Amino acid sequence: MSDPTTTISINALTKRYGQTPAVENLSIAIPKGSIFGLLGTNGAGKTTTFKCMLGLARPTSGSVEFNGQPLSPEMFEHMSYVPERCALYEWMSGAEHLEMQRRSFKQYDAKRAAQLMDMFALDRKKKIGKYSKGQQTAMALVLAFSTHPDILILDEPASGLDPVHQRHVLDLVIGEAASGATVLFSSHQIGQVERAADRVAILHQGTLRLAGEVEQLKADVKVVEATFDSDAPSVNGLQSDPAIGYVQRTGKLLRVYVRGKGEEIEKAIAAKSPRSLRVLDQNLEDIFLSTVGASPSNESEG
Repeated sequence: MSDPTTTISINALTKRYGQTPAVENLSIAIPKGSIFGLLGTNGAGKTTTFKCMLGLARPTSGSVEFNGQPLSPEMFEHMSYVPERCALYEWMSGAEHLEMQRRSFKQYDAKRAAQLMDMFALDRKKKIGKYSKGQQTAMALVLAFSTHPDILILDEPASGLDPVHQRHVLDLVIGEAASGATVLFSSHQIGQVERAADRVAILHQGTLRLAGEVEQLKADVKVVEATFDSDAPSVNGLQSDPAIGYVQRTGKLLRVYVRGKGEEIEKAIAAKSPRSLRVLDQNLEDIFLSTVGASPSNESEG
């Protein structure tokens, strides 16, 4: 029996190209009204996941359900998808794309589309082939948000946009979720995901490495950060503590990632007479880098 609070359910999804796995045994449940960020390095399987969800690629095994049902043509009336690469018609103008959208979707809102065109400063008369990459992305977003969809699947939705328009995209996403829509999006800009998403999943080499609520993931690990007058000292003696995830030493800077509150680790580092010492929640970038094993270049311990 499906969970009525779950809008998108990805169940043991696997996609292989020949013997090469692009996505392996991926299971994610995305609640109604949530903003769910999908993170991963290039080639992690994000776009393949989106394609399998939308019938653009056939899964090797596994399934995807929307509100407890498999994908059907009728569902596209209530869904919007913005792919990473432009899928617009270069020979058509912006106005012609809007007209095509009007004829295709019952819920098309011409007033909202006009507002979005103005917000992104898009020329309705210009051919899409004359738009910049960022303008093409913006046009795709106008079309996606003009139909008041219940589900939005956005692959790098701010790609090529300037910082002002990137903020517009985040505001649109947050506004749709506040109105009850469910949003699944990917982005290489982790700060955008941290700002907008309430839940995230991290893919690496086609497999799910971590998933959960953003604030809980950030609170689970503390960062004990210290600076010294000379090179940061070694803390090898702390490595036996199971609470320590990993240690970064970069010149005069020392960071120790600790599960729990970290008071004992803080006291141990304070005994080494640092110039400054503080305990921080880790941010989403810290979580991502540690999860995919790509911590910043430094002398690492543990």
